[in-house]
Amino acid sequence: MKDIFQPFVKLLTLMVGLLVSITLLTALVIGIVIVVSSGGSLPPLGEKPVATTLSTSTAVVDTYRGVVPKEGMWIAPAWNTVDQEPNADAIKYGRELIANTSEYLGPNGKVKKLSNGMNCQNCHLNAGTAPLGNNYGAVASTYPKVRARSGQSEDIPKRINDCFERSLNGKALEVNSKEMVAMVAYMEWLGKDVPKGETPKGVGIYELPFMERAADPIKGKSVYAQQCQSCHMEDGQGMMKPDKTGYVYPPLWGDHSYNDGAGLFRMSRFAGYVKTNMPLGATFERPLLTDEQAWDVAAYINSLPRPKKDITKDWPDISKKPIDHPFGPFSDEFPEEQHKFGPFKPIKEARQQAAK
Repeated sequence: MKDIFQPFVKLLTLMVGLLVSITLLTALVIGIVIVVSSGGSLPPLGEKPVATTLSTSTAVVDTYRGVVPKEGMWIAPAWNTVDQEPNADAIKYGRELIANTSEYLGPNGKVKKLSNGMNCQNCHLNAGTAPLGNNYGAVASTYPKVRARSGQSEDIPKRINDCFERSLNGKALEVNSKEMVAMVAYMEWLGKDVPKGETPKGVGIYELPFMERAADPIKGKSVYAQQCQSCHMEDGQGMMKPDKTGYVYPPLWGDHSYNDGAGLFRMSRFAGYVKTNMPLGATFERPLLTDEQAWDVAAYINSLPRPKKDITKDWPDISKKPIDHPFGPFSDEFPEEQHKFGPFKPIKEARQQAAK
């Protein structure tokens, strides 16, 4: 019985296969007609298809975000060459004093007790070698010079003592002391390749553009909480080294911070310093704060209590006071509040107009 139906099964299978083939062929013809009628074209006969590869990745453009071009920035001499100098021991001691000032000259200093416990490199980063980190690259090439703040010619020891009396809120160091000689030697070595009278690119502090508005301490408090207090603490008193010989992160206000005669008490100096160096990890090539954040956090920090200095002899010619010098009298009609917090553009424009 099975043999009787065998031919019929084979015939049925053949008919189903033929039907499927006709269906596929019909679909192919319809597809070709649609492509041609819609303006498409088929590849010429004999032409090999061109393989196309779809990229699954997007090209990454490395955009430079630095505040100034990095080419031509001052670079400190290589430290491993210092032994070639005849006064190498003095240079090395000078660097040690800059890096660990408090250990030698702080409240418990093992040489003298002169300063508030901060180190020079708390403000002059990497022992005064960081680009736009308040470095010493131009010290040897530009001193001695007449400074408008004192109205007198100042040499390097006088400038160092200014920092002891203002930023370190302490006493002057004896000019002929071993420590002063060493610090001068170190600074002169750092600038040994800079021609006299020249100021290389990247020295000092970045000149942050003025805002249209005044710097805002209230906004700055929020910036401080988010970006600064993890190192400098909520109370602004910084973080001491484990052995209490100095600060890892310095106090930004209060009895142990810089006094109101220091350069960083000027809003533009603090804001420019912060822009290229803070918070931890920021550099001039990769700033982490916006301009407004830098101005506002400077306003917050410099609005808080700190030691005072007698500055009655500063700026004997008041017309030479910087725009953001926070204390009167002034040679213009702008109030003290505006000279401290801004907006600074109107003051700048008025001075330019008066100079014509």
